[in-house]
Amino acid sequence: MAIDLLGIFWILIGCYSADPNGPLYHKGWYHLFYQHNPDSAIWGNITWGHAVSKDLIHWLYLPFAMVPDQWYDINGVWTGSATILPDGQIMMLYTGDTDDYVQVQNLAYPANLSDPLLLDWVKYKGNPVLVPPPGIGVKDFRDPTTAWTGPQNGQWLLTIGSKIGKTGIALVYETSNFTSFKLLDEVLHAVPGTGMWECVDFYPVSTEKTNGLDTSYNGPGVKHVLKASLDDNKQDHYAIGTYDLVKNKWTPDNPELDCGIGLRLDYGKYYASKTFYDPKKQRRVLWGWIGETDSESADLQKGWASVQSIPRTVLYDKKTGTHLLQWPVEEIESLRAGDPIVKQVNLQPGSIELLHVDSAAELDIEASFEVDKVALQGIIEADHVGFSCSTSGGAASRGILGPFGVVVIADQTLSELTPVYFYISKGADGRAETHFCADQTRSSKAPGVAKQVYGSSVPVLDGEKHSMRLLVDHSIVESFAQGGRTVITSRIYPTKAVNGAARLFVFNNATGASVTASVKIWSLESANIRSFPLQDL
Repeated sequence: MAIDLLGIFWILIGCYSADPNGPLYHKGWYHLFYQHNPDSAIWGNITWGHAVSKDLIHWLYLPFAMVPDQWYDINGVWTGSATILPDGQIMMLYTGDTDDYVQVQNLAYPANLSDPLLLDWVKYKGNPVLVPPPGIGVKDFRDPTTAWTGPQNGQWLLTIGSKIGKTGIALVYETSNFTSFKLLDEVLHAVPGTGMWECVDFYPVSTEKTNGLDTSYNGPGVKHVLKASLDDNKQDHYAIGTYDLVKNKWTPDNPELDCGIGLRLDYGKYYASKTFYDPKKQRRVLWGWIGETDSESADLQKGWASVQSIPRTVLYDKKTGTHLLQWPVEEIESLRAGDPIVKQVNLQPGSIELLHVDSAAELDIEASFEVDKVALQGIIEADHVGFSCSTSGGAASRGILGPFGVVVIADQTLSELTPVYFYISKGADGRAETHFCADQTRSSKAPGVAKQVYGSSVPVLDGEKHSMRLLVDHSIVESFAQGGRTVITSRIYPTKAVNGAARLFVFNNATGASVTASVKIWSLESANIRSFPLQDL
């Protein structure tokens, strides 16, 4: 059985947990609801767990918000979203799996809005408020989004994921009261060949400012992000485009980067993500579900499965115009213990160097790399045209300009290790193309765990160094390249590189270029995770 040692700051929910649901900010508290099976470490008896925090880092577990106890959700209280009305009322729409296994949409709301913890929830007596429309399968209708204001006064719009054949679609409904709905004639968007869209997210991003936007914001200087979780491959894809509120049509800026066929939010183990607008700090915050990569039998043995990612801020990347920038919320820095260890290392081709830190199992790492300019200018001679992280053979595969990066969760002898690295190859246009990869092929000696190489290309613009930030917590590594243009979440199961035996290295496995690595390393303290009830609220 794989060893699992979580607990610095990822929310360890216990038993089985999955999709983040209905995140919101209310009376000084951040609320996160989540799919949860209290009875087992595998899927089943899906309820809504509930946790609150003052700072998105230290959490208090509350009683379940909703359980499957009505005919319209007896087979599961599934994914949903919160909409906060101008008067402060909270409308929570969620998918229920009925006694006949039909996916329907239901309404719930707080029993007492004056309660900052929102402990009690009421299910609307007229549920379900939406059933699958004609032409939509009874098992293909789920996960309503946060609503946004429509062009008419008092009108709200929201989208729900579905499919027709192999075409993923986002249906749009309008409502004025969240109890009666009308299906609009046109879908928000559709992409052939992408299959069932679930956990759809739709929100604006500013092309001019560095703050997040409320979901209803529209106008000049705004793009809209459409994100879908693809049920066929369990990947979260997104695209940036333009939304016509009157015609209710979203159009991608680049059809080649359309939703489901282009960019991913995260190239590792990350799914069913959801954002919300944080009015306290005027930012859009993203959550994602980090699943397991071992077997169900192993999960049953250890008694729990899956956690939530570190919350991330989301911004439009004004430099590229094609990507989002995801970055850990600033509050994570409150867990940094003391001053950082600062190192600068010149790495010759084929070299690796140990960095001495007290606890390499719990780290926040910022690293940048300068590649020898002469070698970089000779990229036209570089090998591995058409390089791909997943088919490259991992960090052990050597080229003229890569791989180089950081090795985390390694033992002293490097028999167990997880490299996170850049690889520069020649693109189809003959210019340098940078790839950001995480290699799990040797991350664990445990049997039955996934051992693959994750990653994708990442734009590195003129004047930029190759930079990464890594959040390391025993068996999870969240890796952010170039300010968050490309992100990889690695789920690993070390057996030797555990606790005090974990080591940290920088390396350059290129054959034709030296690399200068500049590294800042902070040890991280544990977050305070508590259970309800408490007397000190």
